[in-house]
Amino acid sequence: GIPVISMNSGSDVAESLGVTLHVGQSEYDAGLAAGKKLASMGGTNAICVNHEVGNVALDLRCSGFEEGFGGAVTVLPTGNDPAEIESKVSAALASDEAVNTVMALGASLAGEPSVAAAKASGRDVKVASFDLSAGFLQMIVDGEAAFAIDQQQFLQGYLPVVFLANNHNYGLMPGGDVPSGPNLVTADKAGQVIELSAKGIR
Repeated sequence: GIPVISMNSGSDVAESLGVTLHVGQSEYDAGLAAGKKLASMGGTNAICVNHEVGNVALDLRCSGFEEGFGGAVTVLPTGNDPAEIESKVSAALASDEAVNTVMALGASLAGEPSVAAAKASGRDVKVASFDLSAGFLQMIVDGEAAFAIDQQQFLQGYLPVVFLANNHNYGLMPGGDVPSGPNLVTADKAGQVIELSAKGIR
């Protein structure tokens, strides 16, 4: 009899668990949006840097990206070491000069090393990443990265409390799941969220 709202992950199983609603981002849909955006920016051949192959959420990000991108996409499996990621992205770029797009699945872990690898290649390679870090946001401001995908974690924590309070007080509840993302943070928005990102709000 206690209403439950899930957040962040589990949107695909929330209903079967009896959860009232879910607040979060569909990882597949976020990848889809990122793929379409990078394709519109001239991307034709991409690598999706997956630092934890087998993690369902990360695999869905790459799957959605491949669908939205429409061009050639190769999943590049790596570990969780930023130095290894930079090395593997550098090697992938060196081995195939047709690659002009890199999709990373975590800003500080994979996005920042991917930008470093793209810069070192000397080629015009578009790099985007899921999630935010102050460093990756600065790279967007500086024109070194294309955009970041913000799932707006602050909203994921804030909205369930608001919804549950209004449900308790007034019997109100949204009629379905609430997508907190994807929200693409491009150069025109990045500057304003750097400080908030450092505080964990964005």
